[in-house]
Amino acid sequence: MRIAVLKELAAGETRVAATPETVKKFIALGAEVAIESGAGEAASIADADYAAAGAKLGDRAATLKGANIILGIQGPDPATLSGFAEGAWLAAALNPFGERARVDEYAKLGIEALAMEFMPRITRAQSMDILSSQANLAGYKAVLMAANAYGRAFPMMMTAAGTVSAAKAFVMGVGVAGLQAIATARRLGAQVSATDVRSATKEQILSLGAKPIFVENVAGIEGEGAGGYATEMSDEYKAAQAELVSSHIAKQDIVITTALIPGRPAPRLISDAQLATMRPGSVTVDMAAESGGNVEGSVPGETKRIHGVTVIGAKNIAALMPADTSALFSRNLFNFLSAFWDKEAGRPVLDEEIGNAVRLTQGGKVVNERLLG
Repeated sequence: MRIAVLKELAAGETRVAATPETVKKFIALGAEVAIESGAGEAASIADADYAAAGAKLGDRAATLKGANIILGIQGPDPATLSGFAEGAWLAAALNPFGERARVDEYAKLGIEALAMEFMPRITRAQSMDILSSQANLAGYKAVLMAANAYGRAFPMMMTAAGTVSAAKAFVMGVGVAGLQAIATARRLGAQVSATDVRSATKEQILSLGAKPIFVENVAGIEGEGAGGYATEMSDEYKAAQAELVSSHIAKQDIVITTALIPGRPAPRLISDAQLATMRPGSVTVDMAAESGGNVEGSVPGETKRIHGVTVIGAKNIAALMPADTSALFSRNLFNFLSAFWDKEAGRPVLDEEIGNAVRLTQGGKVVNERLLG
């Protein structure tokens, strides 16, 4: 069983899909691990560290030769893949909805593509969930980005020259990223409020010491959407939420938006008109900029000034903290493969529940129901 770890070629991608820690663990299972030279450089992992852990270093062709499992952060360009074993697995964040043509190419190559972001939100798969592990650190970093762009202090400060008021921060969307954003903003001393369409998150907001802001008298989602995610809301709820948000964000200094709907464009949470009501010098960080954006006018990877408000269009925030995010991503991959490792077969054998959820291609065809429906 040969496991190949590729160097990421996507612009701005600094993470790597294996660390010396997980290399040792895979070898302990009986696997041979090959690492493309320079794969960990941007994540502060030297080739020598991989070699010391027992990995074999080489160029891309040598790394892929005879590989049974290919690990990556983002889905590699199919044109760069060759020489792997028949029916090889590819486990990475494959963006199946946004890169459907690439998925079709994986099928043509005979690759069994496993989309790690399709991991079901069930208890036994929590340690395999790349979305949660990466969103956790992204939520933390988003607040630091806002603090860096904000021209004032976050905490209240009492000095001989007078008192500095605490910043008011509002988090929209209370998933993993949102919860970490709340906790981080609170640690920095801001007055924090938060909202979500899922009523079950109100207790989570309160548990972190923040103020919940919820639409009253109009039903939202009582619990979770499919797989633990939010779903599209009614027009009535959207109108009520827009009215509530308009009155609230006008008083805020920092707004962090995190709302995503799998397979669909991110919902618009803040309009241009609402931005215009915010105080000059305020900051918004749109964590959904790459999926269409929660904030009107935000552009992925760009910081803009709109109506005196700094609008940060976040792009691949996890790549800004590559050492930690790589460590967590690589553990997710190891936890996934090791959980199904068959000692007799000398390789992982997936079960139906998780296997059918993450498997996109098999036998030269696209087989995932979410892509065929």
